Amino acid sequence: MESAMAQESPKNSAAEIPVTSNGQLDDSHEHSFNRDLKCSLPVGLGLSETKITSHGFDGAKEGVVEAGQFPSKGSSASPKSSVISPSSAAASRLAGQGCDLIIPTGGRAQQKSGPVVLADEVKNPAMEKLELVRKWSLNTYKCTRQIISEKLGRGSRTVDLELEAQIDILRDNKKKYENILRLAQTLSTQLFQMVHTQRQLGDAFADLSLKSLELHEEFGYNADTQKLLAKNGETLLGAINFFIASVNTLVNKTIEDTLLTVKQYESARIEYDAYRTDLEELNLGPRDANTLPKIEQSQQMFQVHKEKYDKMRNDVSIKLKFLEENKVKVLHNQLVLFHNAIAAYFAGNQKQLEQTLKQFHIKLKTPGADAPSWLEEQ
Repeated sequence: MESAMAQESPKNSAAEIPVTSNGQLDDSHEHSFNRDLKCSLPVGLGLSETKITSHGFDGAKEGVVEAGQFPSKGSSASPKSSVISPSSAAASRLAGQGCDLIIPTGGRAQQKSGPVVLADEVKNPAMEKLELVRKWSLNTYKCTRQIISEKLGRGSRTVDLELEAQIDILRDNKKKYENILRLAQTLSTQLFQMVHTQRQLGDAFADLSLKSLELHEEFGYNADTQKLLAKNGETLLGAINFFIASVNTLVNKTIEDTLLTVKQYESARIEYDAYRTDLEELNLGPRDANTLPKIEQSQQMFQVHKEKYDKMRNDVSIKLKFLEENKVKVLHNQLVLFHNAIAAYFAGNQKQLEQTLKQFHIKLKTPGADAPSWLEEQ
């Protein structure tokens, strides 16, 4: 009887787990529990033959050891694995240590489970560049095909008749304004040479008037006349240069900026027609599981380029309107200036010529006025 009780004592000590008044496991008896568990297991049973399962840390069977029957030495049957339900304290300590549990799956092969790290997909810059090149190549191919089909008369193009007419008038006016600008620059160059010649001629007459006593008055009159013509020529030259600068700003900056927007509008129109043609071709073909995604994608791209085309068309219309208003205002003032200056110069009306420059706030640059004197530099 005492030997039987002695044999059952390890089992009783393994089954009894002291618990504190708060319902938590008493850690002081944990080492004795592990020692008694090792004694209760047979010698031939290793840790690899023990299966650890978790039934939940809040279950009623917390800390219960279920040991299967062990076969005799002569039996060929494999021993049944023991099932251990760990307590909440042991589970929390295992989790804190970050140890991996080795769980057999019925054979000798063991699966080691560790912490799983979920990382975001790393973007490859080379793949992104390759995708951009692919999209650019596809877009260029579609636009080139659309341009060739339009030139051959096979493809259709979207035309805004009113806007296209305004653009044609703008381009024609730009050519005419460039011609006026080129002629005005030629006139300015020739007038500058004439003024320079008149100034030299006036200096020569003045020199002769001092050396020739018999023709002193005659040379003096001609010297004064040439100097006066040179002075009026410089005034007219200032008015013409101001006219050239204003027209040059209008032609090469304001109109050129509008034509740049027109080029962007035409590029958007070609892209819009290219994707419109592509969508029409897909809609004419069969509709099945393979073509429906392509049609949907083509519809999305068509909508994107349609919105871009509408935006660029609106921008061109607004710029053309503002350009027309600015052009009328600028050219009105410059044409009045050019007319009054030319008329006053050839009429010999020096006062009217100077009044014209004052009216348009034009200041003439006297020779050597740009370079400051040595006193001003000090």
